[in-house]
Amino acid sequence: MTQPRAAAVAPPDSEAPADAAAPPDRPADGARLDAEIVAADHRLVFHSWSAQAHLPELVVAGGRGSTLWNHAGQTWIDFSSQLVNANIGYQHPRVVEAIKAQAETLATISPATANQARAEAAAAILRHTPPGLTKIFFTNAGADAVENAIRLARLHTGRDKVISFYRSYHGNTGAAINATGDWRRVANEFACGHRHVFGPYLYRSEYWATSPEQESERALRFLERTIQAEGPATVAAILIETIPGTAGVLVPPPGYLAGVRQIADRYGLVLILDEVMAGFGRTGAWFALDHWGVKPDLMTFAKGVNSGYVPAGGVAISQDIAAGFDERVFPGGLTYSGHPLAMAAIAATIAAMEDEAVVENAARVGAEVLGPGLAQIAAEARFGGEARGIGVFWALELVADKDTRQPLGAPAMAEVKRLCLERGLMPFTAENRVHVAPPCVITPAEARAGLDILAGVLDQVAA
Repeated sequence: MTQPRAAAVAPPDSEAPADAAAPPDRPADGARLDAEIVAADHRLVFHSWSAQAHLPELVVAGGRGSTLWNHAGQTWIDFSSQLVNANIGYQHPRVVEAIKAQAETLATISPATANQARAEAAAAILRHTPPGLTKIFFTNAGADAVENAIRLARLHTGRDKVISFYRSYHGNTGAAINATGDWRRVANEFACGHRHVFGPYLYRSEYWATSPEQESERALRFLERTIQAEGPATVAAILIETIPGTAGVLVPPPGYLAGVRQIADRYGLVLILDEVMAGFGRTGAWFALDHWGVKPDLMTFAKGVNSGYVPAGGVAISQDIAAGFDERVFPGGLTYSGHPLAMAAIAATIAAMEDEAVVENAARVGAEVLGPGLAQIAAEARFGGEARGIGVFWALELVADKDTRQPLGAPAMAEVKRLCLERGLMPFTAENRVHVAPPCVITPAEARAGLDILAGVLDQVAA
């Protein structure tokens, strides 16, 4: 067993901000208030992806930067960014002020109108998208971004089928949940025209591969054979997360994304890259696709575009596809598409990320702290499997046996999550993995403190 590491947050050092986040003075009855909130929530709110009789008892009263707290005064370093969306952290003053200013100017307006906030948001996004993506269709979230990207691809090609990964999550609307490959689609399979393949995942290869190159080559071969077997003339699009996130932060091996682009071009398919989770600094680049220089025909986004301060998402559309609707009506729309409060938050978020080198910070913390630290935990911890990721987008796979790679069971994973919260770390756990996805603004000191907590928790569970 490895030596226990510190369970408490490390004291601030020179890398920590001078105004590091701290909860306000807690009310004398803070613990009682938290209990009342939990009781009211469980009585009145129907929760997503949950059995309603078994809901967590976690209250968040506030946050700043990479720190959250409850009314009782307990604090957590956030290693989850909630649902991997709080890229710029909590209560960033520039984003909050932009929302306030927009609310005082114009709180809401129809998407049919021209609006300054909407134009500025689109321009800010397009400053960072690959060349060739020239227009933005705004949605309310990532799921309806994927939904409309599929609609665009089908209308553009006149074909129906969409090929996506089994190990994927694209959202919980009609077509998006059917494009999703994981267990959540099974109860929601009402849309048609969806086919799935296994993408590359060398640690648990479906292709008997022993190297990244083999995994890439064989996964590409299976993708192309699937398209051939389905009939290329029936396939509208290939839809993949640039880096599958919820499925395990599956960083593609060398040559894979370029190979997918080539296959799409060979058969005249639309390539949709889902950057909902991986975009806007998460990987230490503006978009995950930047690491491989691959240009999609459509790119979906949400989450980090404004860190969820006001719900927003969208589709970046290539000039070729957009031009097809110059004289043809696009049959899609949303009442709150391009909502001015969300647009103001987008423009302010991107400006702050540019001015404050937030993307560069994510790259540095990933390369210097999270990557090496998680590799050490994977090697030393009894349950350590594989650590993989980039920037501030990582997954630590936990195994009951390092040789057989048998996934660590649900009871142990529940204990890992419980102890992390108890010791001051907000984790993101999925199946046998701890995902490490803190805000892009996290400091090296905060990242090291969070890793120390995680390592100590794993040692305790192993013991």
